[in-house]
Amino acid sequence: MLKQTLAMSIRLPIHDGSDAVSEGVVATVDLGSNSFHLLVARIQHGEMRPVHAHREKVQLAAGLKKGRLGEAAMARGFDCLKQFRQILDGAGPTHLRVVGTNTLRAAKNAADFVNEAEAILGQPLEIISGIEEARLIYLGVAHTLADDEQSRLVIDIGGGSTELIIGRRFQSDLLDSLYMGCVSYREQFFPEGNISRKCFEKAYRSAYLEVLKVRDTFIRKGWEEAVGSAGTLNAISAVLRDESGSGLITTDGLSLLRDHVCEAGHIDVLKKFAVLKPHRRSTFPAGIAITMALFDGLGIDIMRVSPGGLREGLVYDLMGRMAHEDVRERTILAMKERAGVDQANAERVAVFTRVLLEQAREPWRISDADGELLLWAAQIHEVGLSIAHSQFHKHGQYLIENADLPGFSRNQQRQLGLLVRCHRRKFPVNLFDGFPGDQVLRLQHLCILLRLAVLFKYVVSIEGEPRFQLDVQDRRLTLKFDRGWLDKHPLTMAELEQEQRYLKAADFKLDII
Repeated sequence: MLKQTLAMSIRLPIHDGSDAVSEGVVATVDLGSNSFHLLVARIQHGEMRPVHAHREKVQLAAGLKKGRLGEAAMARGFDCLKQFRQILDGAGPTHLRVVGTNTLRAAKNAADFVNEAEAILGQPLEIISGIEEARLIYLGVAHTLADDEQSRLVIDIGGGSTELIIGRRFQSDLLDSLYMGCVSYREQFFPEGNISRKCFEKAYRSAYLEVLKVRDTFIRKGWEEAVGSAGTLNAISAVLRDESGSGLITTDGLSLLRDHVCEAGHIDVLKKFAVLKPHRRSTFPAGIAITMALFDGLGIDIMRVSPGGLREGLVYDLMGRMAHEDVRERTILAMKERAGVDQANAERVAVFTRVLLEQAREPWRISDADGELLLWAAQIHEVGLSIAHSQFHKHGQYLIENADLPGFSRNQQRQLGLLVRCHRRKFPVNLFDGFPGDQVLRLQHLCILLRLAVLFKYVVSIEGEPRFQLDVQDRRLTLKFDRGWLDKHPLTMAELEQEQRYLKAADFKLDII
């Protein structure tokens, strides 16, 4: 008899316990629309201690023309990443996460940039959604504030987007991302560095209209304190502190700055603000216009600023993953609950997925990250039933790819959706064509394991545990069962034979013994 243990109690992520959150060096790279940031931090006794921070003004958003990144902008980015790579090689972080934000979300040719960036850094680049960016920003800011029950509105004005979050302590409750940023607004309203009242008012009105899209929702939710994050708001705070002695941002202070920049007439004259760093001058008028629109639209009277932001949030999120407190687990659980997924079915498929995964892991070189992705797909493979039974695998793909899933990058959602889409019926080889060539076979391997696991969905409760051994080699799989087991389970045998035909059409061979 083949020895096989199927434990019904599972934990989604795969960890060997070797990672300890109490010690180690971690690093994050934030490829923003205005600047690229690198943060290297040492984790000691569960606390994050920055040891190296590096920033380069790349202004990727300035190179976005007609929806495509220009060669000059990409070259600036690559030059910066080469510098980052030198720092990373010296720091030797045990964990590294690289994310891209609004400009890479918007660029039609983002894949060209991503491929070269990954080659330079030797690390996958995740393009995160605006909502995920907002969540991480809040996490970074929350760790710089008092740990109390006060609700906060956190705002981050970036180069291409503005994120707004309401939360308490370390938990964000309401998140949104608006398509307005200091670089994109500079290009649109302050070309050639010229500043006038008319241009400023156009920028303000445009930003105010964006704020109106979320005003009612945020005002209904309410907050007790407003906090600004990142470069733009910190720059405004610094200038106000130098001008008036207070770093608090107020409506009166913003009006004063508006008058000063409009009187200046050109960004070169803004050097009169001694504390305003040269790289901030060109985006300063746009930043003030957006901030005034946020204050007026949301009824903000006063705001303090925080040094925390996206890159710090990335570190704290990474620490959570290292400590086996991954927000993605909560996201999958919440999606299951919203969709009313049958928990027993999901657990059974996850159990068999884990068994198959462990047997195929070494020969197919399946990483821990891929194992996590596969097990999450097993948990939500029936999520599309919340729409309709017919074609529910297709509905599931749509829901996963288009939902806001905290903790997941866009590419991860796309891969997760693909696995759910391909878990039944014909094996749609053409759907893998949109992925880079080196990812296709690995995704197909994961998909096949999920497909096989689903075939045993009803076996445990109705027909008894199957005893099998899976052997894999390249594009060939062999399933070996206990003698006589398949004869007693004709339905399972019929489904496996159908799967043989499906896989054969995809140039995979499945042997059943």
